[in-house]
Amino acid sequence: MSELANAIADLKEDEVKQIVQDRLASGADPMSIVDECRRGMEIIGQRYKDKEYFLGELIMSGEIFKEAMAVIEPKLKAGQAGKTVARMVLGTAKGDIHNIGKDIAATLLKAAGFEIYDLGTDVAPEAFIDKLKETGAPILGISGMLTPSFESMKQTVQALEAAGLRNKVKVIIGGGIVTEMVRKYVGADAFTDDAPEGVELCRKLAGAVK
Repeated sequence: MSELANAIADLKEDEVKQIVQDRLASGADPMSIVDECRRGMEIIGQRYKDKEYFLGELIMSGEIFKEAMAVIEPKLKAGQAGKTVARMVLGTAKGDIHNIGKDIAATLLKAAGFEIYDLGTDVAPEAFIDKLKETGAPILGISGMLTPSFESMKQTVQALEAAGLRNKVKVIIGGGIVTEMVRKYVGADAFTDDAPEGVELCRKLAGAVK
């Protein structure tokens, strides 16, 4: 593992920020730095499964990751055209507080020119609908890492239909346990378990609703 991935995994906040700043100053590819951060978070996840880390460490790692992304994001945007691709509402499904995958996706989507309205975690279907009405965003992204989140995703799509928005909004779901079968169950238009792939899918969805 790289020095940065290990620093994140060991929860060394100051060291993480310094490494990121030094890497960017040396001209490193911002996307490669994001990938190293992601690998560090994978180690965190494994340590949590192995009961080496607990909820406190998960929360701390999430904050460290957000700080690193805040430093990297302007460099990612600098390499993109200024035109907005599309507006997009994003959040983790109700009953799920996992945010790392969603945060990585949000960072990459912003870098790709999307205007992101991130509602955070444990988002109720009604909150998604309210934000879609408020912003007029044509894309909704729902993240989930727990099986119970699938039902919330499905309820959100049903709420879209009840609100008369389903034909105006494309829905993409994401998460490590999301599959084509889950997509069909939820009624979403697309699914992904990979953030870079998700960006490309969102580009296609944006083109489909213009």
